[in-house]
Amino acid sequence: MLTLDAVLENLSSRLETLYEKPEARTIAEWTLEHALKASRFELLQRRKEEVSPELQKQLQTYLERLLQHEPLQYVLGEASFYGREFYVNPAVLIPRPETEELVQRVIKTYQHQPEVKLLDIGTGSGCIPITLAAELPTSQVWGLDTSPEALTVAKSNAEKLAQNVTWLQQDILQEIPVLETHSLDVVISNPPYVLEEEKSLMRQNVLEFEPHLALFVPNEDPLLFYRRIAEVAQQLLKPGGKLFYEINERFAQETKAMLQQLDYQDVQVHQDLRGKDRVAEAVWR
Repeated sequence: MLTLDAVLENLSSRLETLYEKPEARTIAEWTLEHALKASRFELLQRRKEEVSPELQKQLQTYLERLLQHEPLQYVLGEASFYGREFYVNPAVLIPRPETEELVQRVIKTYQHQPEVKLLDIGTGSGCIPITLAAELPTSQVWGLDTSPEALTVAKSNAEKLAQNVTWLQQDILQEIPVLETHSLDVVISNPPYVLEEEKSLMRQNVLEFEPHLALFVPNEDPLLFYRRIAEVAQQLLKPGGKLFYEINERFAQETKAMLQQLDYQDVQVHQDLRGKDRVAEAVWR
C-alpha cells in the first residue's frame, strides 16, 4: 500500500536534486496539499491514508514539471498574496512578499480616507489593485498593463475574488492612460527593474519561465520605467497625491534623486523586512 507519507518522502527526495532539503520538503508539502485540497494539519492527520491511482498520476505530472525547473506557482496555477490566492501562469510574474510590503504601505496610508482613487501601472496578475480594492473597499481602482495576456489573468482574478477594478491595456512608454487629469490620489507600480546583466545571478526557474517583459530593463537605463511613470503621475495625481514604487535596491538613491529633480516632495525610501531599500514614496506638489 502506497501511503501519503511515502509519496511525500518520494517527492521530497526527487526535488532535492534541484533544491536544498528544507525547500524541497516545503515544495513537496505544498504540492501534496494542493492536490488533496487539504491544509498542512489535515495532511499530517491523513499521512497513513492510501494514495489512489488518480492522485499518483496527478502528482507525477506535477513532479515532472517541477523537475524541469518550472516554478511551483505555475505548476499549481496559484500564488498567495496578502492572504488571498491568485491564479498565475507564465504571462504574469509570480507575486512576491516584498510587493506585499509595498501594498501594505498604501493601505496604512489611506485606510481611513474614503473614496481613494488609485492606479496600478504594470499590473500583471492584478494582485496589487485587487488587494487594494479589497482592503480599501470605498476606493476606485484601475490596473494597467501592456500585455493582453496579463490582463486576461488579472480580470480572472478580479472575478474570482469579487473585486471591482477597471482594466486598461496601454504601453506606458508610449501613451498616457486615459484618465482625468489630476484626478488620482495614488499611482503605484512594481515596474521592471532587473538589469539585463543580472540575468546570470537569477535562478533558472525565474529566468526560463517568468515573463522577461515584466522583469528586465536595459543596463544603460535602469530607471527607464521609474522616470516614465513619474512623468505620467505628474499629469494624473492630484496636488498632494502620492507615488509609490517597488525599487531595485541598487538604485535607491538614484531613484530618489530622479523624483526630486521632477519636483516631487517628501521623497522617502523605505526598507523591507530584510533591511533592503525596497519602496520609494513621494508626494506630488
